[in-house]
Amino acid sequence: MKLCLPKMLSGKYIIFYLLAMAILIWMLGSAFGEVRSPAEKWYANQVLELRKELQQLSEHDSLRSDHFKHQLHKTRLSLKKIDFWLRYLEPIAYKLINGPLPLEWETEVFEKFEPPYPRWGGGLTLAENYLEETIFIEDSILHLLDTAEKTCDVFWHDSIRIFLRRPDAFFYAQRLFLLNLSAIYTTGFECPDSARIIPELKEMCEAVLEIQLAHNESFLEFKLADSFMNRYRDMLVYLQSKTDDWSEFSHFHFIRDFVDPLFGMNQEMIRKYKVRSQSFNDFSLSRNAQSIFDKNLYEAQDDQGVFRSVRTESQKNEIFALGKLLFYDPVLSSNNQRACASCHVPSMLFTDTTKSTAFQFDKIQKLERNTPSLIESIHQHLLMLDGKHFNLMNQMKDVMSNPIELNMDTLKILKKVMSITEYKLRLNSVSKYTSYSKPQFEHIAGAITMYLSQFAYQYSAFDSMIFKQRAEEESVIKGFNLFMGKAQCGTCHFPPQFNGVKPPYVGSEFEVLGTPSDTSFKKLSQDQGRYKVWPVKEMKGAFRTPTIRNSHKTKPYMHNGVFWTLEEVIDFYNHGGGVGNGLELVNQTLSSDSLRLSNNEIADLIFFICSLDENIQAGNPPESLPLSKNKKLTARKPGGEY
Repeated sequence: MKLCLPKMLSGKYIIFYLLAMAILIWMLGSAFGEVRSPAEKWYANQVLELRKELQQLSEHDSLRSDHFKHQLHKTRLSLKKIDFWLRYLEPIAYKLINGPLPLEWETEVFEKFEPPYPRWGGGLTLAENYLEETIFIEDSILHLLDTAEKTCDVFWHDSIRIFLRRPDAFFYAQRLFLLNLSAIYTTGFECPDSARIIPELKEMCEAVLEIQLAHNESFLEFKLADSFMNRYRDMLVYLQSKTDDWSEFSHFHFIRDFVDPLFGMNQEMIRKYKVRSQSFNDFSLSRNAQSIFDKNLYEAQDDQGVFRSVRTESQKNEIFALGKLLFYDPVLSSNNQRACASCHVPSMLFTDTTKSTAFQFDKIQKLERNTPSLIESIHQHLLMLDGKHFNLMNQMKDVMSNPIELNMDTLKILKKVMSITEYKLRLNSVSKYTSYSKPQFEHIAGAITMYLSQFAYQYSAFDSMIFKQRAEEESVIKGFNLFMGKAQCGTCHFPPQFNGVKPPYVGSEFEVLGTPSDTSFKKLSQDQGRYKVWPVKEMKGAFRTPTIRNSHKTKPYMHNGVFWTLEEVIDFYNHGGGVGNGLELVNQTLSSDSLRLSNNEIADLIFFICSLDENIQAGNPPESLPLSKNKKLTARKPGGEY
């Protein structure tokens, strides 16, 4: 085509005209699917291939045929080739292609500012699950596949593909990919057939090498470091040397020797190239953490509160000391007999290992729920077992004002504490480190938060093995591999915190387990859990997934403290939760199938769980509390009376 310039254009105007034409051609090229780089070309081809595979899948005459299942597995491989991009670019739409559940109400960090809303699932995992049912409706499966096919269009929009035209998104997508290698891809979280987990893993990792090479060709100034590429190729060699038998796969060595080092190198490149994220899903992740098991990997709670600007160790120690006193002081209760430490006993890792549930304020009735350890609270986006609160300030206000706990009006707490001369002096001192001119309740809550937060950054023997600072222990590694594999613990308790916060670490999962009211398994616990906060049927009996860290030392277990040993807990899961143990429950999210764990396997699981005990030293309680001129306050005892 010959380009003819208008006669009136000449000189400098020709430059502007040519520039305008170039922009127009670029826009038209984008609109008609023209790709601009090897990276985008690879992506476009894979999206089209996935849609083609999904379309062929929907056109099968018989969903029971072996040919259909073969096509289903083939389509899953096509998805895995581009999972790297799809899961990062549009995570909610991704659930319509490969969602693990028909409907999820998982609460993400963004819902701290808006109510939860449903995430509908569709696509391949659900379709394969439905095929295994004795009776299924073909139209339901076809609808899932049709939804997945149509969802592919989302990933073809220019508003999505534009992220491939810059180098930034690649490094963040790669970070998510590596995090998922440690927590999702090898556990069966979204792969119904365990025989397919390793083949899909191999296919996906090989495809990611193609993505990396396309990136290097497209962005010469942002190439992956040679050390990264060499380690990644070593990982591929390692994977290809392994059989496809999932039960023989070493999750431990795969993560320690390959995934974690690659994560650290990718973090270095994010900082070196100063790439910036355009995704809210990177909201909580740190750019500085060098290991997936770094306790600063993600931020769920503000661990300093109003004292966030405090930097010097002397100032922090001053606040820690104040927070400790307040934590032990029953001055925060209306009867001056109950402190935070009454239920959350520091010497018991901030829980109470002597009773299933604590007494209510009246000293007669019992609370409905077991006292959770506070050590891991800053690593949860939502707090309380039902996820009622999204920050520590609100949680403290709730506990202090609750008539069956501390029964204290929070508006009066400050006045009461400030009536004690020593507290008044200390609060006046630490308030100067903040934007408030005078002491506020926020300073009391912030000091307690800082006191507690110092215990949340300790490491365990297992972490030391990951960091290669401690010799491997065979039973621990066997237990970890079972945890991530056959025992299916890793499908709910995700590394590195082994709680319900999974990559990209912006959400807290809730599960319906069918917990019994007692060990006779005659009836379910009547506690409705998350349903009290968000009353939808899927949330009846749902509870936030706690951490496994330190659980060896934080008995009893479950939301109602019904089990007293780890053996009892594992036996409950081994038999399929409440349903597997004979209780009637329609919305249990835990599989009701038996795990068929042997006694030796259970022992190895417990070895691993014990290796997650952290070196936490809470120290001794204060010998005395600040004196008061008020006679009603003079009899206060450190830690309270009950």
